[in-house]
Amino acid sequence: MEQNKTNRMPIRAHPYEHQQKAYEFACRLFGLTGHNPPPSRGVALLMEMGTGKSLTTISVAGRLWLDGKIERMLIVAPLSILGVWQEEFQKFADFPYSLAVLNGTGSRKSENLRQKSTEGLHVGVINYESAWRLEDELAAWDADLIVCDEGHKIKTHNISASKCMHRLGAKARYRMLLTGTVITNKAIDIFSPYKFLNPAVFGNSFYAFRNRYFDMTGYGLHVPVMKTGMAKELTRRIHSIAFRATKAECLDLPETTEIVRNVELEPQAQGMYQELVRDSFLSLKDGEVTATNVLTRLLRLSQLSGGFLRKDGSERPVPVSGAKLAALSDIVDSAAEDGRKLVIIARFLPEIDAIRQMLEKKRIGYSVISGEIKDRDEQVRRFQTDPAVTVFVGQIATAGLGITLTAADTMVFFSLDYSMSNFEQAKARIHRVGQRNPCTYIYLVADRTVDEKVLQALIDKADLAKALIDDYRAGKNPFQTD
Repeated sequence: MEQNKTNRMPIRAHPYEHQQKAYEFACRLFGLTGHNPPPSRGVALLMEMGTGKSLTTISVAGRLWLDGKIERMLIVAPLSILGVWQEEFQKFADFPYSLAVLNGTGSRKSENLRQKSTEGLHVGVINYESAWRLEDELAAWDADLIVCDEGHKIKTHNISASKCMHRLGAKARYRMLLTGTVITNKAIDIFSPYKFLNPAVFGNSFYAFRNRYFDMTGYGLHVPVMKTGMAKELTRRIHSIAFRATKAECLDLPETTEIVRNVELEPQAQGMYQELVRDSFLSLKDGEVTATNVLTRLLRLSQLSGGFLRKDGSERPVPVSGAKLAALSDIVDSAAEDGRKLVIIARFLPEIDAIRQMLEKKRIGYSVISGEIKDRDEQVRRFQTDPAVTVFVGQIATAGLGITLTAADTMVFFSLDYSMSNFEQAKARIHRVGQRNPCTYIYLVADRTVDEKVLQALIDKADLAKALIDDYRAGKNPFQTD
């Protein structure tokens, strides 16, 4: 095989240096650069959010397919990011492929899995719970490459999802695990991901692994403590098949990276949304079409896309969708596993309240600034200085001015208002003097909703109200997305 052929990443993008190195690391371990037998059948990409894990994975899969090593690839990921893989393949894959997101009923998933494609790499994408429920069908499909995205989801060795991935992984020729870091709050959690990746590293027995590296202490002997002198060996073995990339180390990253995370509303919520779109359009015909009038109609649609709607007779908006909150929950979990702080920005108070409830349920320490909060300086101080406070929740209209949140380098916009000033000011809370890392902005956008129009107008620095009025005067429903 020609060296330059293997070195080229089969993607439609110019990779950053650390992505090229990660790709070459995986190719070397998989034996694509002349090693026979391959040094490892499993590779971990321990790459922080925003450093390009999915792009690197797609390029490795493409090289394996182009070299005739694989025909089928299975990606197992949290439910809320299944669609992300479809978008990433469309954007980056520079090789033939067919991709099926396995969602819907169990029979629908099985049917999608069985569909034959005549050309290219066959890719199936499924969530963890569905994977273990459909394990027999997935085993029969016999994927050559299995990817565990957000691999900390299988850190507990004896849960159903982990056991399923261990069994499926044992059959696959190649395995990849993606996460910000495989070492979580407890080093003992590395056993299960590595049993999936390559049992030669730590063995197949959890108890043999535990007894080698840990002493069990505390009441009932349930607390594992690393044995004296074993940390160096444990770390060496972890990194023997792992490529690590942090934002702080990736000097080639741009100052800011923007990621749109598309979220699909539940069928019932989508139905309610479309009904509200029709009602809003009809209401415009009965009144004067002004910027205020249009944006007022847009307000309820934005509330619904975030999961809430004020129904007739109700004093406050009531929950109608959990889609965005589920997507945010996965992002929060990933940040927690990475040991990184996170800023969450939302527009409406019911959203703020729901986010706070979710964080409290996860027992994650947080600060918050909204219109109801008086001790702004104390909330910021806690986030910036207290290691136990890992999330900041801010209301975009009140948390965007006069505060510094550089303890985090990632900001999630749960929802947006229509003010360009609020948008730019909020983003500047983490991207300012004192920030040492490149910053990542993640936008949660409900598919086929006004979220798409609002974000595009803000990115383009366009007048949203004027654009909607122009649509109306051209005979279009300004609230309808294509």
